[in-house]
Amino acid sequence: MGTWNLKGLRGSVLEELVNHTNEKYKEQGLALIQKIPTSIKPVRFDKTTRQITLAYFDQKSTVDYMGAVQGYPVCFDAKECGNDVFPLHNIHEHQIEFMERFEKQGGISFLLIYFTHRQACYFMSFEETMKYWNRQLNGGPKHFKFEELDAGFFVPMKKRYDPALFRVPE
Repeated sequence: MGTWNLKGLRGSVLEELVNHTNEKYKEQGLALIQKIPTSIKPVRFDKTTRQITLAYFDQKSTVDYMGAVQGYPVCFDAKECGNDVFPLHNIHEHQIEFMERFEKQGGISFLLIYFTHRQACYFMSFEETMKYWNRQLNGGPKHFKFEELDAGFFVPMKKRYDPALFRVPE
């Protein structure tokens, strides 16, 4: 299994935005989406700050979030990227397998990818994810570029900094 250390904080900006948005959706009765916790086994603990500084994942995680949106089951993973090239190794094979099984059961699987340097968030359907995944398996690039993405699938975001960065219907 993998280990967790400070790299475990990667993705926390997007996660905070998604959690806040999910709370607003819940309050408005639009969706019920839960963060799926990944169980860890602490190995090193800083007694002065009372924080875990090193841990091992107990098992492979599936995706970050699961729930229902107006009767439709959804699951998705939130990823962050610091430049215009998203390495596919940030998506794990067991996540692809889970999302594929979820889709076969009639659910909707997707990725939310936040390009931090652009403050742009992209909705990537499972079908599009598989396009890049299969391209890599067939000897193509092990990444995709920002410029390859469909401009129509960027998530509308507020222009100013706000904890509720995603637009939530009134």
